[in-house]
Amino acid sequence: MGSARYHEIADSLRRRIRDGEWGPGDTLPRHVDLAEEFGVSRNVVARAIAALEDEGLLWAVPRRGTIVRPDKRRVLMRTHVVRRNTRHEIDGRQVAGGYSFPAAQGDELWVHHTEPTVGEEPMTDTRLAHMLNVKPGSLVLRRQRVTGPPNEPPFQVSNSWIHPRGVEAAPEVREPYGTGPGAWLDRLEEAGHGPIEWLERRRARMPEAEEAALLQIPISLPVWEIVRIGYSGGDENAIEVTQVVIPSDRMEEVSRLQRDDSARWPHHGDGPDGRPVAPLE
Repeated sequence: MGSARYHEIADSLRRRIRDGEWGPGDTLPRHVDLAEEFGVSRNVVARAIAALEDEGLLWAVPRRGTIVRPDKRRVLMRTHVVRRNTRHEIDGRQVAGGYSFPAAQGDELWVHHTEPTVGEEPMTDTRLAHMLNVKPGSLVLRRQRVTGPPNEPPFQVSNSWIHPRGVEAAPEVREPYGTGPGAWLDRLEEAGHGPIEWLERRRARMPEAEEAALLQIPISLPVWEIVRIGYSGGDENAIEVTQVVIPSDRMEEVSRLQRDDSARWPHHGDGPDGRPVAPLE
């Protein structure tokens, strides 16, 4: 009986979603409310929800509940080129400021999905503290941004940690908006740290609960973590570390492969260590 009921509930919810009662990104009623509506236990509702999650129709988002999976999740193809960012707006005017890094390149004007925050916080991540060359637990200025194209789920969470000497040299980096995302790098470069050079480290991992909630994804969906270390042109030490977290289903990385001299075409018999001892067959 319970098995038949959860199939019936799943069919009902699926039909109501397709009929537009709940659209992409909408939150379904709580399990307890659905259980009362259908006259079943919460376990039966949970089985029906799980079936629709397996179909990719729903997913559970921390602090939000069960939502209809957004149908706009375009994949961005990521390269290795850094460009000047011309997608800022000030008082309705489009201006240039900061840089457009590979994870955020395109012609669209991205928007903030939450209010940007700036403040000194303990840097508890030992790995990031080591990259910035500060003691774990030290108070470091953090700029957090949740951004992406308008009318779509957030694309990325960006946390930029700025070394105290950078904040001292360019106190303007404390401004929440300034001239737009990334333009705080202009202030650092103007204050004697330019040109900044970057090194990136990338890995796949599971999201933390806060990251999943901000990105509106389930904690079961892996994310790309891109850590960008900015080195000062003044003293060549790390001046900022930016951690970017992107849902894994929204990014592809593209690399142009280059041939080593040993792989040149037309081929020849010599290798990197000279001619082979044995004849080539």
